[in-house]
Amino acid sequence: MRITKIFNVDEIDKIKLQLLQWAQQFEEVIWLDSNKYQQKYGTYDAILAVDAFTSIKTDFTNAFEKLNEYQQETKDWLFGYLTYDLKNATENLISQNTDGLQFADLSFFQPKKMIILKGNILEFHYLRMVDDEIMPDFNEIKSLVANKPKPSAHGKVKIRVKLTHDQYRERVQQMQHHILRGDIYEANFCQEFYAENTLIDPLATYNKLNAISHAPFAAFLKLDSHYALCASPERYILKKGQQLVTQPIKGTAKRSSDVDTDKQLLLHLKNSEKERAENVMIVDLVRNDLSKTAEKGSVKVTELCGIYSFAQVHQMISTVESVLKKECTPTDALKSTFPMGSMTGAPKFSAMQIIENLEVTKRGLYSGSIGYFTPNGDFDFNVVIRSILYNESEKYVSYSVGSAITAKSAIDAEYEECLLKAKAMRQVLEK
Repeated sequence: MRITKIFNVDEIDKIKLQLLQWAQQFEEVIWLDSNKYQQKYGTYDAILAVDAFTSIKTDFTNAFEKLNEYQQETKDWLFGYLTYDLKNATENLISQNTDGLQFADLSFFQPKKMIILKGNILEFHYLRMVDDEIMPDFNEIKSLVANKPKPSAHGKVKIRVKLTHDQYRERVQQMQHHILRGDIYEANFCQEFYAENTLIDPLATYNKLNAISHAPFAAFLKLDSHYALCASPERYILKKGQQLVTQPIKGTAKRSSDVDTDKQLLLHLKNSEKERAENVMIVDLVRNDLSKTAEKGSVKVTELCGIYSFAQVHQMISTVESVLKKECTPTDALKSTFPMGSMTGAPKFSAMQIIENLEVTKRGLYSGSIGYFTPNGDFDFNVVIRSILYNESEKYVSYSVGSAITAKSAIDAEYEECLLKAKAMRQVLEK
């Protein structure tokens, strides 16, 4: 179905910038970049998909069934996203909070043109109908001047808050009341930072954010006037053959430029009973989610509370694997685990109900997922966190951050954790 041409390339960082710059001529763009982060389950260094041949866009109603039909009929590369509000398709839930971004609940497209970077190899995968464009495109890409990350040409963005510090404290107290009452054990509480009547340069903003974060699940998404500039450190779920792998993050510590101090911060996170308890609760939730589609006895925790260091933070990450039943489709695996446990809480349904009541903003793509299907039904999806979201037509810019709330959470410490997670996005937009 696709014609492939392979090229050897050098100056990889320059090529990446050139590829993204070339892609801006298209209405549909998804770029996924591992930023050379060494990971056990990684397959590609970077993937670029552009120019929809076919597509699907829908609200939450029967969304997974529609996606399953599209994926099964197409059996090709598909790229897109799942918003957090697809929770309404997996449970009897609603989303009624304020939505300044207005992303569709689910959107995927079959690209005419796709480029995969693996080491020094650049693979062009084109639908047969556009194979005559392969060489001109590559020559065009190589001729571009690789623009270095720069501030937005539109100037600084003035960020506003949806919740004041006092309002945040009050709502977290309400969440802790639910915990003490036994309604939930833990829930992820999020808050939005935003700007209205604002224009940004999406590509320049993404390049600057990526240069700061070097995240292993980075993404640049452009679908018409909607953009996601993502610096995510977290994988939601991967499928290779019948193997499923999910890697929830729970536990965050800041980094220091002083080596000794940075080591102490890492050790404090590693030995924190509170952070480990949060992580273990979510691991139990994820094990339960995977068991819905797993072969009997195949759900295994292959790493518990591992510590990983990124440019901005240290994180506690666990890995849970399973074997997907042969009668289950790839979309079944997504539906049974969505939304991801790290962004919800335990028990999951009750946590999502309470989250909806206490948060003031519809999450939309934030804490949703961006990723792809391969022609044989494998997939890889990230968790949309540490991300700037932008609706160009509405001139609305937003980023959200959250943290896990438990009975032992110190509210001001949780607020500071949110500000730490927001640091890179704020820096990119305000400076």
